[in-house]
Amino acid sequence: MFTGYRIHHSTVLGPTKGGIRYHPDVTLNEVRALAMWMTWKCSLVGLPYGGAKGGVTADPKQLSASELEHLTRRYATEISLMMSPEGDIPAPDVGTTPQIMAWIMDTYSMHRGYSTPSVVTGKPVEIGGSYGRVEATGRGVMLAAREAATLLGLSLNGASVVIQGFGNVGSVSGCLLHDLGCRVIAVSDSRGGIFNPKGLDPREALNHKGRTGSVVAFPGADRVSNEELLELPCDILIPSALEGAITGENAPRVKTHLIVEGANGPLTPDADKVLYDRQIPVIPDILANAGGVIVSYFEWVQGLQQFFWSEEEVNAHLERILMPAFHQVWQMADERKVPLRLGALIRAISRVANAIHIRGIYP
Repeated sequence: MFTGYRIHHSTVLGPTKGGIRYHPDVTLNEVRALAMWMTWKCSLVGLPYGGAKGGVTADPKQLSASELEHLTRRYATEISLMMSPEGDIPAPDVGTTPQIMAWIMDTYSMHRGYSTPSVVTGKPVEIGGSYGRVEATGRGVMLAAREAATLLGLSLNGASVVIQGFGNVGSVSGCLLHDLGCRVIAVSDSRGGIFNPKGLDPREALNHKGRTGSVVAFPGADRVSNEELLELPCDILIPSALEGAITGENAPRVKTHLIVEGANGPLTPDADKVLYDRQIPVIPDILANAGGVIVSYFEWVQGLQQFFWSEEEVNAHLERILMPAFHQVWQMADERKVPLRLGALIRAISRVANAIHIRGIYP
């Protein structure tokens, strides 16, 4: 017996959009908060979506492939009344994969009596997924880090990068920043972290994780805990694990010039205040990791039209949407003399509020 949730937060800007996570710590309040986050994230980058989120309190690592499929299809059946290409479009999140999205799409299609690929995004390319979707969130983190570094006068050539959470988001952003000349000096996963001040090859670390299940014991690197990793001196820190990694307690010991939030909510409000007082800029989650939902939007559009784009087109359109949003947030924060997170929320909430005002209240 498992408990699952699907929350719709806002539909004022369009259909609801949001991932589904499978994790033992999923709770109703967490899913509610994440649904609200999605509303602001979609609004901030100008997508025609409201926010939603789903979750099942389960550890997918403890389930066989058959059990995972049965769990997924039953969950999809339970939320199928809330889903539709025009109403609510789920996507992957922590603990879910393109294969899980394929099972959800297939279950929904069987109920409808015809194939409905645009009911979910993050699917395998073979059944209507988009090129570039798997890498999209990490690519967005890289773009945000690159743009912030430029504005701060921080050269990426040789810049040291620390990444907590070397999953899909952390590994992709690490590899892309490495390609720009950065020195990835530490990465971690749920089992622990590795550190080499001279730099690590993130692709080799990823291959090692694929072989062993963890980055721990990667040759030529020292072991560090997730807690120690967050306090390593670096130019760019990318927390890409779960919520609340940096708190008011450990924020005074963070030694970086820039934080780019790969995960949702990796900083607590207390940490935000400490870091703002220390003049360490934080690129907020609803901006930094919006690449995933932007390319999910592209996948949805491609599915509705049955007209698909190349990976180069997808990546170009991602940058075209994310960069203006980034500079609008930076400008808002600068004009109002507020943290970047507050600048992002001012823009996002204002857009939703304005849409409500224009649409009116009915009945």
